[in-house]
Amino acid sequence: MLIGVISDTHIYDRANSIPKKVFDEFSNVDLIIHCGDLTDPEVLEILGDLAEVKAVRGNMDYLNLPREEILNINDLKIGVIHGDVIYPRGDKLKLKLLGKEMGVDILISGHTHWPFIEDFGDILLLNPGSPTVPRCPIRSIMKLNTDDKVEAKIVEV
Repeated sequence: MLIGVISDTHIYDRANSIPKKVFDEFSNVDLIIHCGDLTDPEVLEILGDLAEVKAVRGNMDYLNLPREEILNINDLKIGVIHGDVIYPRGDKLKLKLLGKEMGVDILISGHTHWPFIEDFGDILLLNPGSPTVPRCPIRSIMKLNTDDKVEAKIVEV
């Protein structure tokens, strides 16, 4: 399964639109995961035109979304959180421990606006960054392929 991963779009509170390249990159995905801080329900509608969307609530969201999700995909347990309850922001050791507590193979988070792929061997941590308001030199999303071999790729937008 090919999964598009996005986070921290902050539509209308910090950005007016999702970049066109996101739609190009997600045009062939089977599922889109949004890791929170959508800030407007329109984001779910727009992305939902491309594929099924699973989303969690971020610290800036007032939408009726869960704080975490666990998805079962191709014999993998994938945890999805925003990450605002893990301090300091993006602490990979705390994220790893949380992922182990959740019993997941992959933990996907957002909140940092900084992309990363961290493979600890027993758990894979992913963060797609932000396509609209990054805190690093690139605007980014991620693609995750769960067929045959798990492969995650940061995509600059």
